[in-house]
Amino acid sequence: MDAWVRFSAQSQARERLCRAAQYACSLLGHALQRHGASPELQKQIRQLESHLSLGRKLLRLGNSADALESAKRAVHLSDVVLRFCITVSHLNRALYFACDNVLWAGKSGLAPRVDQEKWAQRSFRYYLFSLIMNLSRDAYEIRLLMEQESSACSRRLKGSGGGVPGGSETGGLGGPGTPGGGLPQLALKLRLQVLLLAQVLRGHPPLLLDVVRNACDLFIPLDKLGLWRCGPGIVGLCGLVSSILSILTLIYPWLRLKP
Repeated sequence: MDAWVRFSAQSQARERLCRAAQYACSLLGHALQRHGASPELQKQIRQLESHLSLGRKLLRLGNSADALESAKRAVHLSDVVLRFCITVSHLNRALYFACDNVLWAGKSGLAPRVDQEKWAQRSFRYYLFSLIMNLSRDAYEIRLLMEQESSACSRRLKGSGGGVPGGSETGGLGGPGTPGGGLPQLALKLRLQVLLLAQVLRGHPPLLLDVVRNACDLFIPLDKLGLWRCGPGIVGLCGLVSSILSILTLIYPWLRLKP
């Protein structure tokens, strides 16, 4: 198991480069189609995209073992919410990679009787569940950081003899009984929350990168499962952006969200 994990880690960079190239081909093919390029050129781009996809599946052989090992480590996390989100995400990734291996066997001719459409739908379903868990984990971490930042700001204001803008914690634009006071108060609270969110994400680049990457990846299974048709252009762009961000986490390990 450990040997497979080490081998998988060594092939991650190649797989992500292939992924970036695959989605770049998807985006390029969509652009060529819109601008009326020759059918032969469009066919060559589609073939290149197909070959890159098959190559990625080969590089991902054994990634299920890596995902299972990550799930085993996540079980020991002290935070219950993080433990649940990360463990379930890794388990779904393991199932996604297992389905992906079956697809590779079918497309490479090793198992010609494999129903590729059925296994593709299964793999994208597990991929979607994994991304939902990742985004839930991101939302939970953002909430914790916003609460910490809000408490720190309150302590600084009290220490300096100031107060919360508006005169009280609930805002000073009018109490609940003040006519017309509810809507401006709600708008002020919303604005303060947005500013706090921006401050938290700006101060935690790994979390910001993880949110953007997972959000971009989310469009891929949504489109493939028919839940939200985005089109090849959007899928190609989102896949390319998330691939570049994933490559950045390999080049700069401090950008990887931990645990």
